[in-house]
Amino acid sequence: MTREDTLPTRPMPKAPTTKVDFNSLKAPAGYVPGLGRGAAGFTTRSDIGPARAGGIDALKGAPGSKAGEGEDPNLDENKFDEFMGNDAGVFAATGEYDEDDKEADAVWEGVDNFMDERRREAREKRMKAELEKYRAENPKITEQFADLKRQLADVKYEEWESIPEMGDYTLKKQRRLERFAPVPDSLLARAAADVAGGTAAGAAKSLDPSSGLASSLGGLATPMGGAASTVSDLTAIGTGRGTVLGLKLDRMADSVSGQTVVDPKGYLTDLKSIKISTDAEISDIKKARHLLKSVIQTNPRHAPGWIAAARLEEVAGKLPEARKLVMQGCELCPNSEDIWLEAARLQSSVLPTTPRRCWLAAWRSCPESTKLWMAAAKLEADDTAKARVLRKALERIPTSVRLWKAAVELAAEDDARILLSRAVECCPQAVELWLALARLETYENARKVLNNARKAVPTEPAIWVTAAKLEEAHGADQDTVDKIVGKALKSLSANGVVIHRDAWIKEAENCERSSPPQLVTARAIVRCVAGLGVDPVDLEATLVADAEEAAKRGAVETARALYAQALATFPSQAQIWRAAAALEKAHGSRAALDELLKRAVTFCPQSEVLWLMAAKEAWLGGDVDGARAILARAFASNPDSEAIWLAAFKVEFENNEPERARALLAKARENEAANGYPRVWMKSALVERELGDGAKERALLEEGIRRFPAFEKFYLMLGQLEARPGGGGAEAARAAYRAGLARCPDSIPLWRSAARLEEEAGNVARARALLEQARLKNPKSAELWLAAIRTEQRAGNEKAADTALAKALQDCPTSGPLWAEAISMAPRPARKTKATDALKRCDNDPHVVAAVAQLFWADRKVEKARSWFNRAVTLNPDIGDHWAQFYKFECQFGTPEQQADVSSRCAAAEPHHGERWCRVSKDTRNAHQPPEVLLRRTVADIDTLPPP
Repeated sequence: MTREDTLPTRPMPKAPTTKVDFNSLKAPAGYVPGLGRGAAGFTTRSDIGPARAGGIDALKGAPGSKAGEGEDPNLDENKFDEFMGNDAGVFAATGEYDEDDKEADAVWEGVDNFMDERRREAREKRMKAELEKYRAENPKITEQFADLKRQLADVKYEEWESIPEMGDYTLKKQRRLERFAPVPDSLLARAAADVAGGTAAGAAKSLDPSSGLASSLGGLATPMGGAASTVSDLTAIGTGRGTVLGLKLDRMADSVSGQTVVDPKGYLTDLKSIKISTDAEISDIKKARHLLKSVIQTNPRHAPGWIAAARLEEVAGKLPEARKLVMQGCELCPNSEDIWLEAARLQSSVLPTTPRRCWLAAWRSCPESTKLWMAAAKLEADDTAKARVLRKALERIPTSVRLWKAAVELAAEDDARILLSRAVECCPQAVELWLALARLETYENARKVLNNARKAVPTEPAIWVTAAKLEEAHGADQDTVDKIVGKALKSLSANGVVIHRDAWIKEAENCERSSPPQLVTARAIVRCVAGLGVDPVDLEATLVADAEEAAKRGAVETARALYAQALATFPSQAQIWRAAAALEKAHGSRAALDELLKRAVTFCPQSEVLWLMAAKEAWLGGDVDGARAILARAFASNPDSEAIWLAAFKVEFENNEPERARALLAKARENEAANGYPRVWMKSALVERELGDGAKERALLEEGIRRFPAFEKFYLMLGQLEARPGGGGAEAARAAYRAGLARCPDSIPLWRSAARLEEEAGNVARARALLEQARLKNPKSAELWLAAIRTEQRAGNEKAADTALAKALQDCPTSGPLWAEAISMAPRPARKTKATDALKRCDNDPHVVAAVAQLFWADRKVEKARSWFNRAVTLNPDIGDHWAQFYKFECQFGTPEQQADVSSRCAAAEPHHGERWCRVSKDTRNAHQPPEVLLRRTVADIDTLPPP
């Protein structure tokens, strides 16, 4: 077998047949070329007429396809995406945009950006060249005349003046301004007179012969039906118009009294004052008139209806109709005093005699009406006529208290006494009349009057109070007045009167405020009613609360009496003694305060505060020996009291007795109880510093540190001692501060003192590091942030200071000192905005308020600055820096009285805080100085030194 036999054989091709021409065949129904590969396809107008959409739409509308066949119900043509289209092609079911498509698009976008970047430089050069070419071919007007404008700088003033003014060379024809004025009546009248008087010839020469004025009649007499018209005088027409107006004015005049009531000068003003009602008001008036007419017709005996109808007509401006209605009401309701009063009021505008006739009719109808008699008395001009009317009224109505009071007010003193004697007989229940009669009588007669009044009105407390005041006015002692008030309470209770404790205390306050003050009566009332109706458990708190409220209302004597009653009931309560002492210090005398404190320490010998208050008041009064005696008695009662030991030291130290103070503290250190007080050792070191013995001071401080290692002030004083000239130097001070920080890491003054020591030694970086370490151990400390800001400012790093301030405000957003520093550091235009932000964060902070006051001071707004400074020292009077700023402000803008007021208020407040105040007061040169001297020296510190 050969190789050719083993190979596969290829089938033989078929014989060629006739080739099919598909282009000549008819296309199937609904066939669209290219639709299978996603092409849209199209048809022409020659196929089906008007053009139609291809693709799926062509299949939908093709012949042989059913309506709705193949439509996608979820297809929405409004939801079309620029990239994906509407997914209606061949990939409608599977054409999702996946991560591969996104990556491909990102690649192609990168290619496009790369190609665009390659062409960008050339494109920008081409655009720049085209722009320069366009500007060179089309220059601006300003560029064309730029060189000429530069040459204008060399033009002289005379050349400018020699340039002629530009006239109006416009070719447009200007419209001529024509003015017309009406011919006055006098000119026409004179022309008519000239024509009628024989000047027709001259007129004819000057007039057109063809005109009517050139005729024999002058043109003014034109034949009209054979009758000549009269010559019209236009001036006479104006005169007649004024005459008609005068006749109208005369017609408006009132001829009853023979005089006109029209003011010719104020006539136009009166016309302007006339109220012109609107259509709505007229409609409302008509409705109200109709309604009130129905009321008075339905019930003609109803007086308020007639009064309302009359007032409606008065409002509508129809006074005659109002008077007519009210008189009809008086006829139908003769017993109503209100309608008679309304009638008299409306009739008073007609004639002075008309209301009198009205009153006579009213008295005949209502003889017992007090209102009518009082209104009639008011109509009289003088007091004699008024008194006559009132006495006639009292003859008719003797029981009217109102009439008696009015008659007494118009009478003299003797006549008033007689009237009141008769009045209390006619009106025995009128307490006011009894009291008025008692005030006018003598002492003996007044007692009789009050006794009669008490019998007539046994339930009236005012009679008893008046009796107590009467006895006090005539020199009665406290016991007598107390008996009267006590009898009053018993009598009133027996007659069924409920005794209200608060009302009686108010009456005591009224007695204190009367002129002259009735203090004995006030104290008697308080003594009798203090514990009335109060639970014994709540009596102490109630008495103290009532005393505080009375003091707030200004009733000092009432508050003093309440405190006295509380102390008499609870003599061993130290807080009541302190409150009473505070009241005496604020409103009483020094002698009364000393007496009260002596009684207080007698009843409360274990109260250290009362002993200290007594000693301080004696010392402030200049009685140093008395203060020593009081403290000696206090030692006997409280031998182990630290406060009394320190008070005794202060008395000796502040009176320039350092040796006695040293001996006293040495005795205290030997005392077993006082030896355990760290402040005793601190004051001992302070005395040695005052005396200048540094070695003893160091020994005391070291002993104090050994005994009390956690007391921070020992380390501060030791560091200050070593840093002073003659001390151990900076290294020793640094060691003292380091030891203190190891024992007291929470002490802010220690951290600040250590950082300031490094700064003064020139190690600003070390100071900055110490402050940062302090903030880590004591977060959100405004004092540390402020120290860091001041450190950067002193080093000249303003940007670092601003950065530290921003961080500080983020860490402590409600710190007043930080906001005050932010206001002072801000540029002047931004300080008001910064102050507004500070007030939003901490409105009632005294540091912020003082900073705002300084802004007003800088703007010369004196009153506002004074008000804000006053607010700052009121919010916290213990800050001496604010007092110093306030005093400096008053020294510049205030009077000597205002300066003295600030100084006295500062001395009374005795401030102990403030950066500058503490720096001045703790200086050894300012020891034992009063607050007034420290205030002035703090002002000098503000003027000369930067903040500490």
